[in-house]
Amino acid sequence: MEVDKFENGVPGWIDLGTPDLDAARAFYSALFGWEIPPGPPEAGGYSVAMMRGRATAGFGPSMNPGPPTWSTYVIVDSADDIAKKVADNGGMAFVEPMDVLDAGRMAVFADPRGAVFSVWQPNVMPGAGIVNEPNSYSWSELVTSDVNASKDFYGKVFGWGADTQDAGPMGTYTEWKVGNRSVAGMLPRPPVLPAQVPDHWAVYFSVADINAATAKVKELGGAVHMGPMEVQPGTLAMVADPQGATFNVIQLSPERAAG
Repeated sequence: MEVDKFENGVPGWIDLGTPDLDAARAFYSALFGWEIPPGPPEAGGYSVAMMRGRATAGFGPSMNPGPPTWSTYVIVDSADDIAKKVADNGGMAFVEPMDVLDAGRMAVFADPRGAVFSVWQPNVMPGAGIVNEPNSYSWSELVTSDVNASKDFYGKVFGWGADTQDAGPMGTYTEWKVGNRSVAGMLPRPPVLPAQVPDHWAVYFSVADINAATAKVKELGGAVHMGPMEVQPGTLAMVADPQGATFNVIQLSPERAAG
C-alpha cells in the first residue's frame, strides 16, 4: 500500500550499507524492479530506490567493517528522546542523533544484547512510500538471545506492547504492538544459528511468487540460505545478495495479502 506518513513507533524505513553500491543497485533493481539512480554528491553517495515514483529503500556505502547489512529504522517523533531512553535502559549509541540535510534526523543504536537498530525523525522525507505489497518492504524481526529482556528494553524505549504466542518448533513468536497494530516481530535465536552471528534485526520483502523470487536471486549471483518454507503468514526464504547482505522474501498467503 502507499503511505504518506507513519505513526510514531512504527518501523518505516530500511537501508543497505554495502561495499559495492553499483553492484547492489544492479542486483536489487533486477530483483524487485526498482529504479535506483545514483545519489547526489551532497548525500555521500546515498541512493533511494523508487517504485511508482515512491521511495522503497535506501542504499549507502558501508560505514563499518564486516558484512553488508540491511538496517531497520523506527519512525519517531524525537530521535533525541529515544537516545536518552536507550542509554537509560542499557543500550548504546553507535551514531548519536544527527540531521541528514533537510530530510530528517537519524540515530543508530544497539540494544543491551547487541542487536543494532536505527531511528528516523522525519522532516521532508517521511520514510517508505510503499510497503506491504509485492517488491516492497513488509516486516522487520528481532532475533534475540533473551526474549523477556528484549520485551522490557523495547517496551521502555518505544512503548511497544508484546503479544507472544507458541510457535511450535520455533518455541515462541512475539508480535510488537503499537496500540492494537502489529508493527514488527521477535523470535528467540534458533539453535542452528552460528555463534558468531549476533542478535540482529532481520528485514522482509514481500514477493508475488516465492519460487520465482528465489530463482531470480540465484540467477543474479545471490544465494538462498534457507527455504522456501511454509510459515503461518505464507512462504518465506532467507537469501543473500552477491555481496553477502542477508534478507528475507515472503509470499503472503492469500488471506494475509488481502488483509
